[in-house]
Amino acid sequence: MIRNIIAVLLIITSLSCQEERSKRLEIGMYRGHLVAQDNQNMPFLFEVTSEHDLKIYNGDEVIEVDEIQYRNDSVYIRLPYFETVIAAKFDGNNFKGQWIEEDRDRSVAFYAEYNKIERFEVKTGANQKDVSGIWEAEFNDYGNIYPSKGVFEQKGDKVLGTFRTPSGDYRYLEGVVDGDSLKLSTFDGAHAFLFKAKLTDSVMIGLFYSGNHSLETFIARRNSEFELPDANALTKMKDGFDDFNFEFPDLEGNVVSLKDEQFKNKVVLVQLMGSYCPNCLDETKFYSKYYESNKNRDLEIIALAFENAKSKEKAVKGIKRMKERVGLNYPILLAQIGTNDKVKAQEKMPMLNQVSSYPTTIYVDKKGKVRKIHTGFNGPATGVKYEDFQKEFSAFMETLLAE
Repeated sequence: MIRNIIAVLLIITSLSCQEERSKRLEIGMYRGHLVAQDNQNMPFLFEVTSEHDLKIYNGDEVIEVDEIQYRNDSVYIRLPYFETVIAAKFDGNNFKGQWIEEDRDRSVAFYAEYNKIERFEVKTGANQKDVSGIWEAEFNDYGNIYPSKGVFEQKGDKVLGTFRTPSGDYRYLEGVVDGDSLKLSTFDGAHAFLFKAKLTDSVMIGLFYSGNHSLETFIARRNSEFELPDANALTKMKDGFDDFNFEFPDLEGNVVSLKDEQFKNKVVLVQLMGSYCPNCLDETKFYSKYYESNKNRDLEIIALAFENAKSKEKAVKGIKRMKERVGLNYPILLAQIGTNDKVKAQEKMPMLNQVSSYPTTIYVDKKGKVRKIHTGFNGPATGVKYEDFQKEFSAFMETLLAE
């Protein structure tokens, strides 16, 4: 079904220059809805600024979309960085269709309402709770229990913040408190999240919807002292292994190894990532800026991509698109195609005790020794934590580069 939709989109794209003028998006604000399990709506706001441009808003995040095409009574919105598309038909100034993730064979029902400026509607406002502060949370993913740290700021009934996990953060969450109910959502083109919880002054009990394929439960308690496990202690070199190495092809098919001449006597950051991964994108943008400022200082950064794309051609196309949009100048190698399975990834790098997250970064010094392995990435949505990471990263890199 999804492949048929994509095939139609490709035909429409090829005909776009010949088509007669069709219905266009109206300039103004919209509220989009993605339909999760239990018929739950995951809302987000976006603003159409021209017939070929719109902006998606998640708290302080603004995602600019500039690949919009039309055909008769339909609109096709390709999301930046990630290989996903919204395909929908107009109904007056509203439109309805599907959000499609081709590489994962997924689609989620979607509709958009014109001239809506509120993400969530507040119905009561009475006996309103306040979620500002730090929460120690525990999520249950079908029996897999994992810790999380909620950090939120509330003004009136509006809430901004995120949940951090050992593998990264759940992006820019935005929502409301309505009496004793919390609602938070985000949509970044790769992920659609909805968090709903019932509140007391010190406890929240809730549900976490991801797209229409995953539903987790969670419980959180106020705890201003709570910290997640150290991201630098989760992934390690196995006993008996002295060196980290890899051999994977680049996007042109040339095999690259960490033992190659270009990496000798240099500090090397090896980034395990995927072009479909928002936390990886946050990290890649950060590394890209750092690399441009420091690439003449005996530094190399190289990414190993673990891709969901079903073919090498699609994987290469998606990676090149991401590199172009970021302005990325360090190389990306094809480490895995067709799945992002972490067990298979670890098999390709047996010197690691585990691969538990994308992204993961291995810091290799000028003598070829692994000095640190950092699991996950706390991006700009985490506020102070992101600022602390930048300071820690810069200081550690100065140490390595000075050796």
